[in-house]
Amino acid sequence: MSTNIVVPELGESVVEARVAKWLKKAGDSVNAGDPLVELETEKIDLEVSADRAGVLANIKHQEGADVKVGEVLAVLEESSNGASAKAPEVPKAPEVPAVPAVPTGEVQKAVPGSTEKKATPTAKNVAKAHDVRLEAVEAKGSRVTKDDVLKAAAPAPQPQEAKPQAPLPKPQGPRVHGERSETRERMTKRRATIARRLVEAQHTAAMLTTFNEVDMSAVMQLRERRKEAFTKTHGVGVGIASFFVKAAIGALKAFPQINAEIQGDEIVFKHYYDIGMAVGAEGGLVVPVIRDADRLSFADIELSIRDFAKRAQDGTLTLDDLKGGTFTITNGGVFGSLMSTPILNPPQAAILGLHKIADRAVAVSGQVVIRPMMYLALSYDHRLVDGREAVQFLVKIKEYIEDPAWMLLES
Repeated sequence: MSTNIVVPELGESVVEARVAKWLKKAGDSVNAGDPLVELETEKIDLEVSADRAGVLANIKHQEGADVKVGEVLAVLEESSNGASAKAPEVPKAPEVPAVPAVPTGEVQKAVPGSTEKKATPTAKNVAKAHDVRLEAVEAKGSRVTKDDVLKAAAPAPQPQEAKPQAPLPKPQGPRVHGERSETRERMTKRRATIARRLVEAQHTAAMLTTFNEVDMSAVMQLRERRKEAFTKTHGVGVGIASFFVKAAIGALKAFPQINAEIQGDEIVFKHYYDIGMAVGAEGGLVVPVIRDADRLSFADIELSIRDFAKRAQDGTLTLDDLKGGTFTITNGGVFGSLMSTPILNPPQAAILGLHKIADRAVAVSGQVVIRPMMYLALSYDHRLVDGREAVQFLVKIKEYIEDPAWMLLES
C-alpha cells in the first residue's frame, strides 16, 4: 500500500514552491510525523512531514525543482499492518578481479604474438651500457643502430633563454589588481518574488513620492520620561514604531482613500486598519501584518513588532502573519538610511518610509536650534491618491508625532 506525499496548500495567492532540501533519502524508513522535505516559498519556508510510518520509496522531484500545490513530491510505501515496510535491497555489482600492478622499474614481458624490435649487436651493447630500453628507441632504418641508441640516450636539449626585449607600451584603460572572480547562485523563491513584485508595482501603479521632516523631540522626551514605568508594567520597551503606527491610523482615518485599493474600475475602501511592518530577514524583506491595529494599545503594538522581528530571524513566521494589509510602514532608519523612496506593496495605495534620526540645525521661533530630526517619505499610487491628499497625510503624521497628545485626543 502506498501514499503520495504532495505539496500542501501554501496560503493565499501562493501556488508554487521550490524543493529546498530533502531531509530523508529514498529507501529510508520514516515514522509518522517525521519531516521529509523542506519547501521554500515566496513568503516562508515550511516542512512537509509523513502522516504515517513507512519507507520513502520514490522521490519525484529533486532539490531545486519548482513544484505546484497538489503535485506529488514522493511516494511512501507502507506494509499492510501499518508497520514500516522493509527498504528494498540494492543488488551488489559483481566483483571484478584486480589486475596486479607492475612494480616500478620492472620491464613487462612481451605479449605473445608481438614482434621484438631488431637491433645490431653493437646497439644492444650500447643500450645495455646506457640503460636504454631498445623498445623505446626510434630507428631510422629497419634495425636499431648504435647511433639510434646514442641519440636516445642523449639528454634532451634545454630551451635557450629568450633575450629580453623592450617592453611594449601598455594599453590605456582601468588597472586590474588581483584575481577577478565571479560566482553564480540561483535566486531564492522569496528574492525572485520580491524582484517581480517590485517591478510590477512600478509598472502597474502611477507611483510618486512626497517628503516631509518631523521633529522627534516630543516623542523622544516622552519615551525617556516613561520608559522605566512602561517596561515594568508591560514587559517591553517603548519604541518609535508604535507612535508612527498610531499616527498613521489617525491620518488614514482623515484620508480614507489612502487606506483603499483599486479593483478593476472600482475603489475598495477599507474600514479596518491592518498595518504591515516591513522587517528585514536573512532571506529578504517580509511584511507581517498587525491586525486591527486601531484597537491595540502602544504596548500591544510594541509586543507585536518585537514578536514579528524575532520570528522573521528565526524563520517561524506563518503565511497568516503575512496575509493582507491595508497600509505598510518601513523603517530604513534602523540601517542608517537618511532618505529613500519606498516602493508600494500592491495592491495597497501607499507606504510610509521612516528614516534615521539625526541632529540638525533648524529654525524655531526665529532661533537656530539643534533638534533630532527625521525625514518622512510617502510613496503613493497617483491613480487613487492626489498630491494634495498625500502631502496633507504626511503633515497630519507630522502633527501627531510633534505633539503626541493629539493622538490621544483624536483616538
